Amino acid sequence: MNAPLYNTQILRLAASVAHLQRLEAPMGTSEKRSPVCGSRVTVDVDLDAEGRVAALGMEVRACALGQASSALMASHALGRTQDELAAAVDALTGWLAGASSAAPDWPGLEIFVPALPHRARHPSIRLAFEAAAEAAAQARR
Repeated sequence: MNAPLYNTQILRLAASVAHLQRLEAPMGTSEKRSPVCGSRVTVDVDLDAEGRVAALGMEVRACALGQASSALMASHALGRTQDELAAAVDALTGWLAGASSAAPDWPGLEIFVPALPHRARHPSIRLAFEAAAEAAAQARR
């Protein structure tokens, strides 16, 4: 399939990023940047007593792919543990690198199939997931 990289679905998703307000006093924070395009995502998290994401805040200064990925991460991060977020990063990284033909078990990631051959765009897609996992790890300490 030769689908356009920036298609209507990705652009719509990029325009719908939730949790675009930073948390006032987060338990964990992480900022990730893509050296290729300069995209930057900062994620704040608070964990509940069971170690699950109870609150999420973000600042997203990224390309459409980074914004769309941030929207997918934010839409499904609440209630996840740091281990689940780390597993999502590993699965996403492996899938983008070609280690698996099936999209990771995170709702909506198949939207990035057109980006698979564009390796320079992969860091932007991973930013929000990496920042969320790192912020949750920091909050857990």
